[in-house]
Amino acid sequence: MKGLEVTKALVESVADLRLDAVPEAARAVARHCVLDWFGCALAGSREPLSEILVGEIAAREPGESTLVGRAERSTLLTAALVNGAMSHALDFDDTHWTMNGHPSVPVVPALLALAEHEGSDGRAFLTAVVSGIEFECRLGALIGGPHYAAGFHATGTLGTFGAAAAASHLLGLDMDAWCNAIGLAGTQAAGLKSGFGTMAKPLHAGRAASNGLLAALLARGGFTGNPAIIETAQGFAATHAGGAIDRDRLARVGDRFLITETLFKYHASCYLTHAPIEAASSLRADGLQVDDIESVEVRGSTTCVGVCDIEEPMTGLQGKFSLRATTAMALLGDDTSDPATFSDERMGDRELLAMRDRVVFTPEPGPATRATVVVRANGRELSAEADTGQPANDLDGQWAKLSAKFFALAKPIVGSESADALHSAVSGVEDLHSVRDLIALTRPAVRA
Repeated sequence: MKGLEVTKALVESVADLRLDAVPEAARAVARHCVLDWFGCALAGSREPLSEILVGEIAAREPGESTLVGRAERSTLLTAALVNGAMSHALDFDDTHWTMNGHPSVPVVPALLALAEHEGSDGRAFLTAVVSGIEFECRLGALIGGPHYAAGFHATGTLGTFGAAAAASHLLGLDMDAWCNAIGLAGTQAAGLKSGFGTMAKPLHAGRAASNGLLAALLARGGFTGNPAIIETAQGFAATHAGGAIDRDRLARVGDRFLITETLFKYHASCYLTHAPIEAASSLRADGLQVDDIESVEVRGSTTCVGVCDIEEPMTGLQGKFSLRATTAMALLGDDTSDPATFSDERMGDRELLAMRDRVVFTPEPGPATRATVVVRANGRELSAEADTGQPANDLDGQWAKLSAKFFALAKPIVGSESADALHSAVSGVEDLHSVRDLIALTRPAVRA
């Protein structure tokens, strides 16, 4: 491919997208992404990293843009930054294997800040959500595997492109401006997996949202970037993925809407820990007694190495990236669906430490979402396998599960009345006259 063929192909796949052309299943999953994002952002708005971002950055830059779940307001770009980081603070948000990252946390906060500023309606907003997520996932199809293996956090890198694409769609940019926006996104995209287990990981999502939005706004004004940033010499693919562009894989995507393959979390930890959690929980449900456990082996994908294999987590945040800790928690019956379970205190608890130290992780070739947990208890060997890599077929059932998760996360922050209203607004987001009506429902409840 020469010139702008790669970048243009990606842009053309989403730039003219209209909601009428989006299948209902893809629209439904887009609404699911938005609802889940709001729940995660509201709950994350009280996390320590959010307090730091508000205190050190947002409060020093007053503006008219809403900070979700907060009384403070800030500037357009800072709101995208803070809301993006807050929504990834709990690591409870959605994920996507073609992107190799979290699709909503870069895209939705960029769009919310922009739509609030522009007065956009719900139909334009939801279409742009689909456009942004499709772009970053298609880019993931091009370079995702080698890119992630090299140590890059795709949420921060590919997510910057996704946010730029979403904002470009909402702004209605022409082809030249679109390509400049992508060029500006590519030169800002950053995020390293070595930051996992620290506040840097949520910061990746926030910077992706803010930088992507910045790229689109600058492109609208005529600011230029390299419009062949993905495929050019010393461009994004060359520097971030060893030059790898898997054109055949992108071709195989075809007209498929990748947003429908989004996976949602029901445990508040790294998604690669979910299969071991499910397998360990099934052993416990079958009657395994904690006092009988002698040793535990987690057989999981080599992909987990360097991602969620922190052996001795000291903080709750590190615990989310520890196969040993999360498997131990599941065997002990901890509620891993509750973000509060992942506390610094729990990571230092003697009961958990004793169980964690019985767990070993054995990396094996295989799908990242599949794991087997083998427990030796009273001289017997018990095992269970789980695979959490299949998107839901029952979208009504998925909406119901995500709704329960949303209410559990949102009600403590905004109160029952606003949570109900926000849930209803998201369910009919295409019909909203203004996204401002949606984001206004995220103001924190007034407490006596």
